[in-house]
Amino acid sequence: MNWLKYKKIYFAVSFALIIIGAASLIKWGLQLSVDFTGGALVEYQLTEQVSTEELTVSLKQKKIEVSSIQKTGSGNILIRLGPISEEEKNVVTGTILEFSEGASELRFESVGPSIGPELVKKTIYAIVIAAGAILVWVAIQFKDYRFGASAILAMFHDSFILIGAFSLLGKFASAEIDFLFVTALLTTLSFSVHDTIVVFDRIREIKKKEGGDLIEVSNRALTETMVRSLNNSFTIAFMLIALVLLGGTTVKWFAVALLIGTLLGTYSSPFVAVPLLVSWDNIIAVFKKKQS
Repeated sequence: MNWLKYKKIYFAVSFALIIIGAASLIKWGLQLSVDFTGGALVEYQLTEQVSTEELTVSLKQKKIEVSSIQKTGSGNILIRLGPISEEEKNVVTGTILEFSEGASELRFESVGPSIGPELVKKTIYAIVIAAGAILVWVAIQFKDYRFGASAILAMFHDSFILIGAFSLLGKFASAEIDFLFVTALLTTLSFSVHDTIVVFDRIREIKKKEGGDLIEVSNRALTETMVRSLNNSFTIAFMLIALVLLGGTTVKWFAVALLIGTLLGTYSSPFVAVPLLVSWDNIIAVFKKKQS
């Protein structure tokens, strides 16, 4: 099958998704959780079992910014909130008493952001360094810089669209950017490169054994690896969909981020990385023409 016949359509789809994400980021930004902004930590001793799901819904209906609710090993409940006033704290306590009559407050403390500017800066540095190392390593292993550059561009394509998607979800579904989202973003980076390398390795094998034009070899490699890639991604996606539907509010957006990242990685490996790989000569020719 001539997959690369439609590469302009693939590029158009990717460009549209990037533009939508960029517009959302510029207009609405990201909705940051208390992991970035800081807030309050309240612990209560309960006298009966309480559903964290129902408690979360009840607090949010009362306009209380809830980051997470966890049950401790001793049966107590730990609530992480955004910055709150004394009046809002009383609302939280009153809600707890509605669910567990006789509950008592064990501690209340203000907490700073667990993900500070310095940690964010170091994370960005680490991503840039890792991307550079991946680019060099892939280029050396495949003996062609185009493989490394294509893999890295596809990786950043997935990451940027994921961030843009969460900007939209933050606006329309109150999805917050927290520590788990950062984990999902880094996982997406890894998954994207891994899936791309599988296709690139097949291209290298066919090229080495049989030779041929790069576009023809790439089309054959895509045909031979497509079913494997889809089966692998679907097994992950089914598990993540179950986690989104049944996993509860604590891990819901983490699972959503991983699901979006999985779908993006599945799409970008054959339909972004490979089209980029076979388009480098044209890209360089256009660049040189503009320079002259």
